[in-house]
Amino acid sequence: MTLIDGKAIAARINEETRASVAALKARGITPGLAVVIVGDDPASHAYVRSKEKTARDIGMHSVKIELPRETTQEELLAQVRRLNADPLIHGILVQSPPPRHIDERVVIGSLDPRKDVDGFHPVNVAKVALGDPDAFVPCTPLGCQRLLLESGIQIAGADVVVLGRSMIVGKPLALLLMNKGRGGDATVTVAHSRTRDLAEVCRRADILVAAIGQPEFVKADMVREGAVVIDVGINRIADPSSPKGARLVGDVAFAEVAAKCSAITPVPGGVGPMTIAMLMHNTVLAAERIGK
Repeated sequence: MTLIDGKAIAARINEETRASVAALKARGITPGLAVVIVGDDPASHAYVRSKEKTARDIGMHSVKIELPRETTQEELLAQVRRLNADPLIHGILVQSPPPRHIDERVVIGSLDPRKDVDGFHPVNVAKVALGDPDAFVPCTPLGCQRLLLESGIQIAGADVVVLGRSMIVGKPLALLLMNKGRGGDATVTVAHSRTRDLAEVCRRADILVAAIGQPEFVKADMVREGAVVIDVGINRIADPSSPKGARLVGDVAFAEVAAKCSAITPVPGGVGPMTIAMLMHNTVLAAERIGK
C-alpha cells in the first residue's frame, strides 16, 4: 500500500507557484489574493490563516478582510464589488459557509468570474462542464486530480466512483475526471447516501473518492482489493485519549481500508494541503490572465 503524501506534493506545487510568482513580479505584476471571512467560526479562521500564510510565503500580495457576524449581505456585497475593482487583487475568495442570514449564491454570483479563484461562479461552473481550459476549477477537486496525476495513478479508462454530489467536490470532480485529455477520460459514477446498493457500487471502483461528509463512512467491505482511495473528508470526533479530547478523521475508516487498497490519502495530510496549493495556483493563473 502506498500512502499518498498530499503535504509533500503540495509543497512541490507551491515551489512551482513560487517560481511563477517571481516571473510575474519581474514583469511588474504581484499576484494578489483577498480572502473575506464573515463571523467567528474557529475552523474557518484557522483555514483562512493557513491560506494567508501560504500566500505570503510564496511571495503574493495577501489581504484578509475580517467582518463581524452581524455584517449585512449588502455590506458584504459592497466589499466584493470593491475587490472586483481593485487592480492589485487578482483572486477573491469569500470563506464558506457565511452566517445564515447571507445568501451565499448571491455573493458568489457577485464575484468577477476572472477573479473567482475558488471556481464557484456560474460562469466557471459552466466552463468546467464544457471542458473549457479557461475555467477556474474548484480547488479541492483540482487538488484531487493533481494528487492522482502526481502519484502516477492511471485515470484514463479507470472506473471512478465519486461518493458525494456537492458542488464543492463531487460534481466538479466528476466533470474533471470524465473530460477529455490529461487527468480525464475516466468512466465516472457519482454515488451518494441515496444510492441503491451503495457498497456494491463503491466496490466497482478502480479509484474511489470519498466526499460524503460522514466520519469513517467508507469501510473495508466497500472497497475492492487494489483500489486507490482518495479521502476528501475532514471530521472532528471525540477522543478521550487525545490531549484535546478530539481528533481528525476522514470519510474513510483508514486502518481497515488501507489494508486492502493499493494507494490511499491520509487525514490530515492528504487532500487538505492540496486545496490550498490549488488556490495559490489559481490565483497566479488569474494574475497571468488579467495582466496580459
